[in-house]
Amino acid sequence: MEPRIKGVVVISLPPEDDPSKGKTITAAFTLAETSSAPTYQNQSDRNPPIQERQMGFPPRKVFRVKRVMSLLGVAVLMFFLWQNGLPQIASDFEDDGSEEKKDDNSFVYTLYPKYDRGVEQDVALRLGRAIRRDEVRNRIIADNFDGVPSTNSSTIFPVKGNVYPDGLYYISILVGNPPKPYYLDMDTGSDLTWIQCDAPCTSCAKGPHPLYRPSKGKIVPPKDSLCIELQVDQSHKYCDACHQCDYEMTYADQGSSMGVLTRDSLLLMIANGTLTRTTFVFGCAYDQQGPLLVSPAKTDGILGLSNAKISLPSQLASQGIVKNVVGHCISSDIKAGGYMFFGDDSVPPWGMNWVSMLSNPSLKFYHSEILKISIGSQQLDFKLGSKFTSVVFDSGSSYTYFTNEAYKSLIASLKYITSHGFVLNESDTTLPVCWQAKAPVRSVDDVKQFFKPLTLQLSKTWLFGSKEFEIPPESYLVINGKGNVCLGILDGSKVHDGKTFILGDISLRGKLVVYDNVKKRIGWVDSDCSKPQKFKSFPFV
Repeated sequence: MEPRIKGVVVISLPPEDDPSKGKTITAAFTLAETSSAPTYQNQSDRNPPIQERQMGFPPRKVFRVKRVMSLLGVAVLMFFLWQNGLPQIASDFEDDGSEEKKDDNSFVYTLYPKYDRGVEQDVALRLGRAIRRDEVRNRIIADNFDGVPSTNSSTIFPVKGNVYPDGLYYISILVGNPPKPYYLDMDTGSDLTWIQCDAPCTSCAKGPHPLYRPSKGKIVPPKDSLCIELQVDQSHKYCDACHQCDYEMTYADQGSSMGVLTRDSLLLMIANGTLTRTTFVFGCAYDQQGPLLVSPAKTDGILGLSNAKISLPSQLASQGIVKNVVGHCISSDIKAGGYMFFGDDSVPPWGMNWVSMLSNPSLKFYHSEILKISIGSQQLDFKLGSKFTSVVFDSGSSYTYFTNEAYKSLIASLKYITSHGFVLNESDTTLPVCWQAKAPVRSVDDVKQFFKPLTLQLSKTWLFGSKEFEIPPESYLVINGKGNVCLGILDGSKVHDGKTFILGDISLRGKLVVYDNVKKRIGWVDSDCSKPQKFKSFPFV
């Protein structure tokens, strides 16, 4: 009997109420002399790595060219369906199972923005959907956890945010047992990670999730090394009679958070589908004051990413889970996302601009030395400090801040804008310098040709010399709710010590920015921030 091709292809569409599940492709085909029940192999687009499909051939048979071509045609069809059936997130982060990737020790967090309040009803709808998808995915994670720690790959979590009007980017982490989701503001300028908690709560903002509830056995004692480190930074004395580690954090915007340190489990999802559970110390925050009582982006707390020992990346590095390297990439497109990662697998070995990270025992900020600033070809007029003038990279700041002298020089340099038909408008209470056009402006792309790029010359080293950090107009301009063009650079005379430049989210967009605490350096490179890359060597090696 002549061999016959038998096969079936089944494409299952995702449920209407949860499109994030993606398509499921099930397929099998065989060549056999007699009819037999086909063997099916499931291939789901939600579970990388992709397993190679198996095809059975009857032994010692010579097939006709026509049948071989038919088989190849089916294979090409299956390859096409496989390529187009998987969602983007799988193709971005899939693990091919090779031995080379077993040494990866990085965690990657994807970033997704929210939208302008010009369409408030759509904002609520989009955010609601995003939250429901997260909660469904978190339930799946909790159900599939096998309890076996693994640190061989990257983890993926959703992150949302924007520069205007909410002014922050935040990620979702899973804490506790069973794991529960919490949204935390991504802040490279903060040491301590804290979550609003019911201890009970004295003063808390209304967040998207129920307050974290610590158990008595998880409260960190005063003799813990991280408690001692934190209290030394806060100029507190060790309390031998105390039964808990109290803290109070204050921020540049006059906000504050008070709480007690606790230790609980952190669940990290690995790119190859496995999970790892570790523990970390964070703040159980029961008393928030000032701006922290307002939660426009519906966050549950702050994610401390500085180089302090108590920061999350430092804790993971001390446990040998990742190298103490932090990176983020926020798209300059307000409707696009970005990502954040721990470890060095996503750091390009070429093309990066590196400057020295200044070391100061009392300051755990990521900062470097600034030498001069230019707008177009015109250099701003301001005096440098007696020793050096520092610039801080702070993802916890919405906007960029210049010293008072440099800020005044910048405003004076922008007076030429009025010759292009713009009229100064001071009606915005958040952004004091705005320009009104003849008609409301919808996008920075419509007006950026009238503005010049800013160039910051940073840190001079004996080997590489100084490096230029360029801020294009779209990374310092904001279109407010009235359609006016506003300057996203503010007077920093009342921020920090008044003598420091601060690069906030608005100016960090469109760049991959890396904080390498191992080699004590800060690096950046222009990027569309569409997805993280993994680099093993130079392209010519």
